[in-house]
Amino acid sequence: MEPIIKARGLVKRYGDLTAVAGIDFEVARGECFGLLGPNGAGKTTTVHMLCCVLPITAGDIEVCGLSARESPRLIKAMLGVCPQESNLDTDFSVVHNLVSHARCFDLPKAEARRRAEALVDRFRLRDKAGVCVDDLSGGLRKRLLVARTLVNDPAIVLLDEPTTGLDPQSRHQIWDEVRAMKAAGVTVILTTHYMEEAQLLCDRLVIVDQGRIIESGAPQALIAKHLGGQGTLEDMFLKLTGRQLRE
Repeated sequence: MEPIIKARGLVKRYGDLTAVAGIDFEVARGECFGLLGPNGAGKTTTVHMLCCVLPITAGDIEVCGLSARESPRLIKAMLGVCPQESNLDTDFSVVHNLVSHARCFDLPKAEARRRAEALVDRFRLRDKAGVCVDDLSGGLRKRLLVARTLVNDPAIVLLDEPTTGLDPQSRHQIWDEVRAMKAAGVTVILTTHYMEEAQLLCDRLVIVDQGRIIESGAPQALIAKHLGGQGTLEDMFLKLTGRQLRE
């Protein structure tokens, strides 16, 4: 099957700083693909180039055969994006945030409202539907951010560290939604520095450090390769780099 995403020789520089140093990867349709690594490894920069919001220094990304350099608007229409930091409108209610985001994709008002109401129920936000975002807890805001990624019925969802700072219950709720996306055939790109999260959710992954891919493959296959099947991805990262993932 032709990959839905292909990155070739992808580079991002900021002056003398190289944030992404020539990486290659492919993502199959319908899989959960992980970008793992410590803070500052280049994960979010890679996602921003894939989202066509950050210019590519060298190389290219193709999404459904379209170049991120040449067809950014068409690619953006296929994506649902959950950013690392909340960009919800804090003056709007939960439902209003979903409806206004849907309207950005030129959905008719009635259809935007229908999708918003369905997502409110799916993400267990019904009792907060009329509440302003400014009055929501951090966990509820994150749940709303993930719900918003689905309002345009995207083929690809990008989740940039979606569970950072969440309590265990909220984290498991997000994990359940990722599994539901996969079950529905949605391709999921997940960036995280939680190796447990990647081990549970990802079909395949790349481990990024200092802008380069240092290992790639299915989680259990990587553990078998480097640790003889005993241990975790975090143990493997320590073996490969001599460093803890979260220092």
